[in-house]
Parts: sequence; structure tokens; C-alpha cells
Amino acid sequence: MSDSFLAQFGDEEVRTVTEYTRSIKRLLEGSFGPEWIRGEVSNFRRQASGHLYFSLKDEGAQLPVVMFRGKASGLSFDLDNGSEVMIYGELSVYEPHGRYQLIARAAIEAGQGRLHREFERLKKALFEEGLFDPDRKKPLPVAPRKIAFITSPSGAAIQDFIRILKRRGWRGQLSVIPAKVQGRDAAASLRSALDRVLTIGGYDVVVLGRGGGSLEDLWCFNDESLARDVAASPIATISAVGHEIDFSLTDFASDIRAETPSAAAELISSAFLESVDRLDYARGAIDSSAEETLEDLRRVLAERLIRLKAVSLQRRFENAKLRTDELIIRLGAALSAHVSESRNRLSQAYALLGGLKPERFAQERRQRLSDLRMQAVFISESALAEARHSLSEFGSRLRMLHPDSTLKRGYAMLAQEDGALIQSVEQVERSKRIKATLADGETWLEPENKAP
Repeated sequence: MSDSFLAQFGDEEVRTVTEYTRSIKRLLEGSFGPEWIRGEVSNFRRQASGHLYFSLKDEGAQLPVVMFRGKASGLSFDLDNGSEVMIYGELSVYEPHGRYQLIARAAIEAGQGRLHREFERLKKALFEEGLFDPDRKKPLPVAPRKIAFITSPSGAAIQDFIRILKRRGWRGQLSVIPAKVQGRDAAASLRSALDRVLTIGGYDVVVLGRGGGSLEDLWCFNDESLARDVAASPIATISAVGHEIDFSLTDFASDIRAETPSAAAELISSAFLESVDRLDYARGAIDSSAEETLEDLRRVLAERLIRLKAVSLQRRFENAKLRTDELIIRLGAALSAHVSESRNRLSQAYALLGGLKPERFAQERRQRLSDLRMQAVFISESALAEARHSLSEFGSRLRMLHPDSTLKRGYAMLAQEDGALIQSVEQVERSKRIKATLADGETWLEPENKAP
């Protein structure tokens, strides 16, 4: 080792591997921004975690690439060894291994770049023209009964479509209109099939669709003329192209977009099933109402029959018999109760009488009655004697007050001719004759001295 190298050696100037690698990382990652890189896939492996590891190579070099699970799950094609792809990503240095690699953010198959640019150009132009306006779109019929499906009769899409409709119990008419769904003439074939559907007429919904595929396989559904025909269709249209991630122009131009043909079948049958449910509910409500009305009528009829029986002669006679039996039973019960009560009272009287010794009681009552009789006789005789004495005294007084007694004592009672008693001398002087009543009779007197 030369002295010149040793002369430059110093502990403070020696960096560790980590420091040196980190410097390279900062230099590389700061110098290269995200960009598209084209190449062939090799050394491809898919980890259990879902991350993808592979190399992107061409004739002169190769580049390690990693695509994490979140981005890998969004790929619209199968990535594998030998695939020609374009990767969008940024350079990164993996420090533990001291190796740089490309972190892939997106991937498309080679040749799709031009198609993507063309698709975006057409979409922008038709959007600005107003071809995709929501106001132009027609609603899906409530219960579509006649459907036209424009697709390849040999594809799996139509089989999935029919299977879903059968499973969900859809009842209607399905017409399969054959058309190419891939290749150079596919767009013209789809337009011709749509024109045939509109010419026949009578359909409620027309579906355009096929299964999944690459951008090149599905490119016919990005045809500008087809998109215009779909948007101008007087019949409600459903675009059911089997790619869930990307959109086609027919998806934007159609009235309704379904992710897959199976999803389109579910959408159509759902509307149908909702109508069937409403119809079943209405039928059930009508049946329930009719049953309730019938039950009410039955109840009214039963009540009237009961009333009719109640007013019939036979029912009256039966009620009278029942009433008679009831009264007999009640009378018998009342008599039995009365007899029982009378017996109890008689028994009590006998018991009481036995305790009172009726002979002695009768003797006492007879003695009491005799005493009362004697007392009554005594009281009566005393009252009678007292009454006689009072009457005698009253008679004596009455006789003394009689006019005859007065006249016998030498008095006379004078009266005028008209019978009026004379009580003054003036009356005597005016009278022509005076009647004098004495103790032994009457006499008339004529006054001698009369006033002139």
C-alpha cells in the first residue's frame, strides 16, 4: 500500500457501509422522479403477502422491480414472465442489500399506451359534446318483460346472464342478438345488431356486453360511432362489458352501466322482483281485505241467525220452559229454605219455652190478669161515684140558676107584647100591654100612668 493513500487516512474521514449506502440512496432517489419504463418481465414471483417481485429487462440491461399488494390487486391483466409491459414508478434503494430497485405504481401491457391516449381523447371530446350528460339517460323500466342481449352466442357472458335470470325467477322474453365482440369488425357488428334491435322494436331493454379481456380485446366498445348509436337509442341501454376497473365509451354513453353481464342480469331481475313483490303484496292485501270482509259478513249473518232464533215461537216456547223450570227450582229452594228456617225457629221456641216453665208463667199471668181486673173495677167504681157526685152538684147549681127558682122567690119577669124583655121604666111607659110571668103562670097588665 502506497504512502499517499496512508497519508490521506484518518478515522474521522472513514464512513460506514450504512452511511455510504444512505448517501447513494439520497443521491439516486433525489435525481430520478417517477416515470414510465418499458421492458419484458422475467424472474417473476408472487409472494404469499400479495407483493410482486420481478425484473424488467431489454437487450442491454435489467431492472429489479417490486409492486406491492395494493397496486398489484388493481391490475387488469395477468402479469407473468415474458409479458411486454410498461411500468410507472420511481427509483428506490433497498439499504439492507445495497441494491436499487423500481417501486411500481401502475402497469399496462405494451401497446396499450397508445390505446389509452386515444380513449382519453375520445372520452373528453364526447363528454364536452354532452353525450354523457345524466339528463340524457333513460331510467330502467320498472318491470322489463322483453330484453335484447347483443353479444357473442358462444361466449360465457350469455350463459351467466341466463343463469342469473333463471335463478332469480325472472319471467319474460330474452332475445340473443349475435354480434362480434372482439376484433377488427366487432364495432361494426355491434352497431348492426343494435340497429336490428331498434328495427324490430318492442323491446324494453337492450344489453351490450361480453366477458372480461385486455384493453385490445375490449377496444370495440370504445368505438366512437357505437357510443353515439348507444346514446341515441330510444330504448333503455345497459353496458355490461366484463371489466370492473376500467370503463369503456359504451359505459359512459349507455343509460346504465353494469360491471359484468351477471350484474346486468341481477339489475334487471331486481327491478322485476320488486314489481313481483309489490304485486304479491297488493294481492295479499286484497286477499286479506276480502277475507276480513267475508269474515265480517259471516259474523253479521251469525248474529242475525241468533236474533232470528230468539224471536221464533219455538225459541220462545223453549225459553218459557226453561224459565218455568228455573222458577220451579227457585221456588223449591225457597220453600226448603223457609221450612228449614221455620223448623229452626220452632226448635228455638221449644227450647226457650222449656226453659221458661209455661205452667208457672201461665199462673203468674193469670194472677197478674186478676189483679189488673180488680184494679180496673176499683178505678171504675171510684170514677163513677166521683162523676155522680159532680153531676149532683152541677144539677143543684143548675136548678138554682133557673128562672123558675127566681120567680118562686117572689120575682116576676116582664115582657112587651112582642116578647122582648123589659129592662127599664121607659120601656114600661111606652108599652100598651105588659106580660108578667110569675112562678105559677102569666098575666097581662095595662100600665095606668103613661107618658103624654
